[in-house]
Amino acid sequence: MAVESKSFEQGSSARGKSGATASSAQEGSEAMVNMQKELLDVYEQASRAWLARVKSEVDLWSDLATKLSATRSMPEALESYQKFVTQRMQMAAEDGRQLVEDCQKITQKMTRSLSGTGWPTTSS
Repeated sequence: MAVESKSFEQGSSARGKSGATASSAQEGSEAMVNMQKELLDVYEQASRAWLARVKSEVDLWSDLATKLSATRSMPEALESYQKFVTQRMQMAAEDGRQLVEDCQKITQKMTRSLSGTGWPTTSS
């Protein structure tokens, strides 16, 4: 009888641990899904911003072509190019800022998720 009781206690203990492990795995899966959703949201926002940026670049080049076709002299053409280059340099600076901002958002989401605030830790 003592052997049966000891065996039952061991089985019961093992089931308790596997239940905790299953719960921990469930929490880990949910955390991973939440992290993926958050990252996809950040990627979607960045994608929309970069598509708008491409459109503005196309508009800039189109505007330059229109201005150059309407120029009557070399000084007018050079002025158009100068304005174009100035705008393009400003856009390049904005691109750099946007890229850093996007990378920071992604890094923050991942760091928060992996640091324990969104990623469960298992205890033995």
